[in-house]
Amino acid sequence: MPEAPSTLSDDGNFDDNNKKLLEFFEDITSNADDVQKKVLNEILSRNAGVEYLIRHGLNGNTDYDNFKKIMPVVSYEDIKPDIDRIADGDRSSIFCSQPISEFLTSSGTSGGERKLMPTVEEELGRRSLLYSLLMPVMDQFIPDLQKGKGMYFLFIKSEAKTPGGLLARPVLTSYYKSSYFKKRPYDPYTNYTSPNETILCLDSYQSMYSQMLCGLCQNTEVLRVGAVFASGFIRAIRFLEKHWPILCHDIRTGTLSSQITDPLVRESVMKILKPNPKLAEFIEIECSKESWKGIIPRLWPNTKYVDVIVTGTMSQYIPTLNYYGNDLPLVCTMYASSECYFGINLNPLCKPCEVAYTLIPTMGFFEFLPVAREDEGPEKSKPYDKNDLVDLVDVKLGHEYELVVTTYAGLYRYRVGDILKVAGFKNKAPQFHFVCRKNVALSIDSDKTDEVELHDAVLKASTHLLPFEASLTEYTSYADTSTSPGHYVLYWEISYKNSDETLIPTSVFEDCCLTIEESLNSVYRQCRVSDKSISSLEIKVVENGTFDKLMDYAICNGASINQYKAPRCVKYAPIIELLNSRVVSSYFSPKYPKWVPGHKQWSSS
Repeated sequence: MPEAPSTLSDDGNFDDNNKKLLEFFEDITSNADDVQKKVLNEILSRNAGVEYLIRHGLNGNTDYDNFKKIMPVVSYEDIKPDIDRIADGDRSSIFCSQPISEFLTSSGTSGGERKLMPTVEEELGRRSLLYSLLMPVMDQFIPDLQKGKGMYFLFIKSEAKTPGGLLARPVLTSYYKSSYFKKRPYDPYTNYTSPNETILCLDSYQSMYSQMLCGLCQNTEVLRVGAVFASGFIRAIRFLEKHWPILCHDIRTGTLSSQITDPLVRESVMKILKPNPKLAEFIEIECSKESWKGIIPRLWPNTKYVDVIVTGTMSQYIPTLNYYGNDLPLVCTMYASSECYFGINLNPLCKPCEVAYTLIPTMGFFEFLPVAREDEGPEKSKPYDKNDLVDLVDVKLGHEYELVVTTYAGLYRYRVGDILKVAGFKNKAPQFHFVCRKNVALSIDSDKTDEVELHDAVLKASTHLLPFEASLTEYTSYADTSTSPGHYVLYWEISYKNSDETLIPTSVFEDCCLTIEESLNSVYRQCRVSDKSISSLEIKVVENGTFDKLMDYAICNGASINQYKAPRCVKYAPIIELLNSRVVSSYFSPKYPKWVPGHKQWSSS
């Protein structure tokens, strides 16, 4: 198998290093089929004796065809009993011959909790390889990025320990706290305005404030700005809107706000912060202007692009980013998850709607489950089985697939839940548009709420209406990102036996809001309680007959009256306007829902 260049060349020649990395990428994509079969053989050879493979009858066999014939295609619920054994302390070789080093917590949920993805130490090196490919690609489009810095707002999140003592934490928290990040050699792509200590501060306010302050102090050195998700970067800009007066005070005086109490953060920031009245005045003038249109290039004048994920549900933030960025290019560089890192965008300056990721054949073994489309007729609606899976090099242009992955860390034919559409090819390796997460209805940040979960939460909350002889007639939902942070909005149409809604106290509807929040998954509740990246859920009560109007609108626009059903989530602006025009009252959750790190059955660490 081709070996990736391991480190920057000894003479520090970035052009030479970039060339070697691009040659490596050219090699593995040109030989994608052979590389994929070697990856599968390597995974099966090193894990030949593990319990999971033996249980399913592989019995040490590493043959490609035998694997495809014998091994089942699985979802998280299928492997959860084995995951729970590892979490409880079973150290036998269940999935992988190497010891499980920790669990990565997926933002997908199972039973209202984050999914736990097993990982091994060497995966950190594999993820680092993907990061190392980003700058060589960008350098082809925007040269000389090594001559400045990136202002990226990066954060760690809460971590927990399983009953068996393994850490359970998000994949980026794992990476940022590893030596691969903390002790990384100089690399122009990871040369950030934020000191490591500010990124590794768990207090979200102190971390955000100190990263913003350092970014402002080095404003002329900044060539690119970003965060992981579009929502996170917008949150940073709106933080600046609220706190620029005290940030300017710190820059003017060279003193750090007393609200920054973490000693490591203070020490790292004070190495950058010096009295600079001229810069403070410049920021003050720009931030005091009535319009914040173009605030990013105004404050950071050398910025070339905004680096954030704007595919999938994050596309809702594109207009806001264009407003703040004055139409700076929006760049999506990579595609990754807790299960596996997947690929990179070889055309980073393309429009967000055109983003396509080239899957890297060395990252894992990839298969694809064809997605049944409603418009393909009844003959296409049959459930697919494992015999329908196609290999990486056999997908067809324009077709949609669900991604299935086999990893070095011990996932075998695992359904990731991402729906991808083939957009083209880089040599023999396909390029994919990210279409959506399977079954996701609502998302503001890293949360993912599906229709079933939302429906169960709404039914539970609606029982609060029963003592008042009222009942929920119909409902829909909307992820409102017009404010920061965004929040879930539910539109409720209620029938009253006595035709008098004033009989229901405000506190009852507030209890309904809180009950829904308490019923949603732990990722949502963490975003509400710890990350503060989602604000209070809102219920808007609408006039009776509103959902009839909604149906009329859909039918007038071509929907079949026989097949129409009220949508459980809406995104189309005219429908949201219709709903808002008929709101008679609105209510917010009165307090935070309950949340602690870890799963319900664990004690937090």
